[in-house]
Amino acid sequence: MSKITLKIIFMLLLVFSFSKANAQVSVSYFGNANISKVGVAYDFNEKLWTELRILSGTDLQNFTAEAVLNYNFLRREKYNAYVGGGVVVNVFNGFVVPLGVSFSPFESLKNFSLHVELQPMYEVDFADVYIYGYGGIRYKFN
Repeated sequence: MSKITLKIIFMLLLVFSFSKANAQVSVSYFGNANISKVGVAYDFNEKLWTELRILSGTDLQNFTAEAVLNYNFLRREKYNAYVGGGVVVNVFNGFVVPLGVSFSPFESLKNFSLHVELQPMYEVDFADVYIYGYGGIRYKFN
């Protein structure tokens, strides 16, 4: 799959991800020993949400973005489990499948959560599969 096709898919995901009003917006940080990224998420409803993630430590020429659409398949009062799919473009070019759990450990801070995520990525330029693990934080705005 060409870089142009991946960029078109990425742009379509981005355009359609912010099309509905009165949903919740959140910011997040993901990190591991090698790669960290920041994200802005948009919840369509309690089950479906999208997120635009930017890999940190890249300059403007190597600006690497990731767009994912996630589905909460398990929702409880203190935690959510989710799975999704998306694309990453520029330094890495490929498809990602995030699988994660988000915890809300503090009663007084219901908008704050911790998350862990396992993310396999198929890199199309090298036809190889990489598996990344991340931990991080998320804050939802009212």
